[in-house]
Amino acid sequence: MPEIRVLIADDHAVLRSGLRLLINTQPDMKVVGEAGDAAQALALLREGPCDTVVLDLDLPGRGGMELLHHIKQGYPNLPVLILSFHAEDAYGVPALQAGADGYLMKDSGTGLLVHAIEKVAAGGKFVTAGLAEQLARSAGADVQRPRHEVLSERELEVLRLIGSGLAVSQIAEQMALSVKTVSTYRRRVLDKMGLGNNAQLMHYAVKHQLVE
Repeated sequence: MPEIRVLIADDHAVLRSGLRLLINTQPDMKVVGEAGDAAQALALLREGPCDTVVLDLDLPGRGGMELLHHIKQGYPNLPVLILSFHAEDAYGVPALQAGADGYLMKDSGTGLLVHAIEKVAAGGKFVTAGLAEQLARSAGADVQRPRHEVLSERELEVLRLIGSGLAVSQIAEQMALSVKTVSTYRRRVLDKMGLGNNAQLMHYAVKHQLVE
């Protein structure tokens, strides 16, 4: 079996080191690049080929979901495995709907991570039993449920204000929050809804009549 070349995109150096050690000890895997943010990951993808990306959602700057959109646009056949601290019941389905080939939480066992990498690298999809049940529900009667129903009240308000064309600084002033806090809400909205940028948020908000 050909060696699986893995790119790791995670902003925690210690976690990247642990992943690299685990992956490089596998006889059929090798880490060919490590990125601490989206820009580094895209640069590494341009420099050389890889077979799988192991991607964290919480990247600085462009978040992991936005990076996922860029990867799937530029490298549609490149498998991406999301490895996240976020619970799969909140982020798993949106990530898969956005193009991820698998979703696994960081507190999962090392054997399961190795299996997940092997499966997505071979062209398959990796989901846990719990996430598979969620996917089945979303493919059934609930498939038409609006994505914004998963948002908290504050997150929904941020979505509405972005849909109205306000900048983060303007939203922060209107909601009496810091710019950093609003940026965090914005990132959560993008991740939970499986969208990549403000333009997509604005389009969604207008389409679903969330703005006046």
